Amino acid sequence: MASLLSLPPLPLVRAVDRLRGLLGTTYRALVPGHVALLEMLGAGFLTQAIHAAAELGVADALADGPRDGAELARTVGADEDALRRLMRLLTSEGIFAEDKGGKYTLTPMAQPLRSDCEVSLRDTALFFGSTVHREHWSHLVDAVRTGEPVGEALDGMPFFDLVRKDRSLGEIFDRGMTSIGSLSLEPLLAAYDFGAFETIVDIGGGEGTMIAEILGKAPQSKGVLVDLPEVAQSARTRLAELGLANRCAVESGSFFESVPEGGDAYLLKHVLHDWSDDDAGRILGTVHRAMCPHARLLIIELVVPEDDQPHPSKFIDLEMLVNTGGRERTEAEYREFLAEHGFTLTRVVPTVSPNNILEARLS
Repeated sequence: MASLLSLPPLPLVRAVDRLRGLLGTTYRALVPGHVALLEMLGAGFLTQAIHAAAELGVADALADGPRDGAELARTVGADEDALRRLMRLLTSEGIFAEDKGGKYTLTPMAQPLRSDCEVSLRDTALFFGSTVHREHWSHLVDAVRTGEPVGEALDGMPFFDLVRKDRSLGEIFDRGMTSIGSLSLEPLLAAYDFGAFETIVDIGGGEGTMIAEILGKAPQSKGVLVDLPEVAQSARTRLAELGLANRCAVESGSFFESVPEGGDAYLLKHVLHDWSDDDAGRILGTVHRAMCPHARLLIIELVVPEDDQPHPSKFIDLEMLVNTGGRERTEAEYREFLAEHGFTLTRVVPTVSPNNILEARLS
């Protein structure tokens, strides 16, 4: 994980984002519309090519050094000519490289496709390219027509029930989402003083990655992690391995039913966006009942910009529509939604990642 000292200043990140958006807008304005659109339509091909490389383990095979096409094909169990054609696309996009001797090598973008990388996105690539994910997205038009996720009709159950039942898919999903979440940890810790709270309740905290990082930076604070029983047991083991068993309690439960009282801060990281307005409102109601007047609610989510520039939240919003029935929200929508459930949004803290920290108190 990157050191706090290596994080770029927030104004620089915002300026670079604006420049990237301007360059993209300018390029699309300079080429014929059908050319720009055709290039965008090819983005799905690239996703599947990255998935194929992840499935074959190409990055793992190159971890020890460059390999030529024949050796790489033997190592990953692929047809040499077909693999060459796959690598031709991926090297042209900078995901791998080919040296002057015809050997393939890793690039900075290829490193996260290794299964042993500190922050590996291999499982994320496997999930986004999986048959289930592709099938769900092929029914985006149905989700747009109905406003409902497509999993119930396709799989006979909601998405989160599916990944709990199909553990081969669920384990890839869990690891992939954990890896994505870990990318935002250092930016969050750099942007917000979690040490101001004596007791921090991490609701739906998974195996404890977030609360462990917070407690590492806030040595005077204590934590409480709440998650479903099967997840809570893994969290207990992980936190004990990290030497945090005495500083972080783990409780089993559902955030739809109850969360522990007595916290100074209640943390919801990438939770509300997973659920419909009704269900997200139920979660907020549960937290509201547990909070004391001085406590703060900390919501970590993407916040959709009001402008028409590209932003990851606009992609993830459709992912939520297709798979979970949840949504991403603008700052104004969060302010209104929180007010409807007894909270006042006090501030929005930006980070150098796409995530923001929305701080709220009881109204």
